[in-house]
Amino acid sequence: MTAALARPARLLDGRSDLAACVHCGLCLPACPTYQATRDENDSPRGRIHLMKLAVEGRLSTSGAFTHHIDRCLGCRACEPACPAGVRFGSLLERAREDRAAGEGGGGARWLIGAFTGRTSPVAYAVLRALRGSGAAVAGARLPGRIGHALAWLAATAPRSRSASPSTSSSSSTSHSTSPSTSPPLSPRAAADEEMDPSPAYALLEGCIMKGLFGRVHDATRRVLGASGYSERPAAGQGCCGALHAHAGLADGARHLARRNIEAFERSGADWFVVNAAGCGAAIKEYPDWLAGSEEWRERAEHVASATCDVTRLVARGSGLNAELKAAVAHDAPCHLSFGLRDDEAPLEALSAVRGLEIESLPSSDRCCGGAGLYALVHPELSGRILETKLREIEEGEYDTVVTGNPGCMMQIGAGLRRERLRASAAHPVEILDLGLRRAAATAATGTG
Repeated sequence: MTAALARPARLLDGRSDLAACVHCGLCLPACPTYQATRDENDSPRGRIHLMKLAVEGRLSTSGAFTHHIDRCLGCRACEPACPAGVRFGSLLERAREDRAAGEGGGGARWLIGAFTGRTSPVAYAVLRALRGSGAAVAGARLPGRIGHALAWLAATAPRSRSASPSTSSSSSTSHSTSPSTSPPLSPRAAADEEMDPSPAYALLEGCIMKGLFGRVHDATRRVLGASGYSERPAAGQGCCGALHAHAGLADGARHLARRNIEAFERSGADWFVVNAAGCGAAIKEYPDWLAGSEEWRERAEHVASATCDVTRLVARGSGLNAELKAAVAHDAPCHLSFGLRDDEAPLEALSAVRGLEIESLPSSDRCCGGAGLYALVHPELSGRILETKLREIEEGEYDTVVTGNPGCMMQIGAGLRRERLRASAAHPVEILDLGLRRAAATAATGTG
């Protein structure tokens, strides 16, 4: 008699969500991997079927299970399409945690450690040097994984023909200005009125954003300062833990979550600001990650409620004097749409820029195929998913495509480079920052 297969412990905890799926198929049109492969096992209901088989002890958490679970982008576009309200993102993380427990997290662990661990400053220094040498740009059109990875790295630097600002050095200095009036954004802001006349934020610097997108942090600080906010440092913070959670490395994700919660609490800020949508969505999940401890869950709920995308805070701010003539397309990061559920925030913030022509890509509600490190692991499939957006960008003749997540900026930017399209990818705050500087220059010269 064949021995019964070990049942996945974390998926067993999620049986209520598994049972809620009635396999109606309404998720299929929303799933990028199913649309690309037309394989039912690459659809949400197909993956849930595999999870159920594993829970019943009829399927191992290796082989076909691992193959199709790993090919999921984790974009969560299936969740709003589901009439039963199945929390697929939670099930996916549970499934990957069970898989990682069985294989020790092997391949994912070392790759994530390189980008988020203690030696990551060295890794990012090497990457910046490679980017600065021109080797990334030269190799961006090479075939295979190497060319794809170099194109991603090249996309982290602004291009001269982009509407984004030129690179500047990172700085932790607050660039705050006090507005004549500031909106009542939280009770703590009123309580701290005498200490600081403007609402205060702490910026999540993260890992990839800090290592490769220092210019976006600079722009974030300048734009928030001009919008009426002041910065308070969150000492001791680090990676949000999203990459760990998506790879099933739950213990590492929980450790990072606790560290960031403590850092935000020490800052005394009103808002925990993120300029990476994936990080913002991860922080919103902290209460679920830390549900095993009532104390930590309550502290996580407070931090999650105070977490806000930078563009939402700009839209709520005291107003910007910005101008820029450019044709810009907006592509909403999946985690802004389906995690933070605020995909209108960048459009609202950018509407303050005079002369800016902005519209959402027709596929703005679809994943670009970046998904953290997904495109480095599955370059062929991620490229197929990106093709639709590249054609839309080419047909729209845009100057810039803005998207508020590093993986999306790198994925779209790499695709634009490899296809030699005229547009480039930037973060929304880079456009806002450039608009502020253009308006200041206009005022200084008396033109306009």
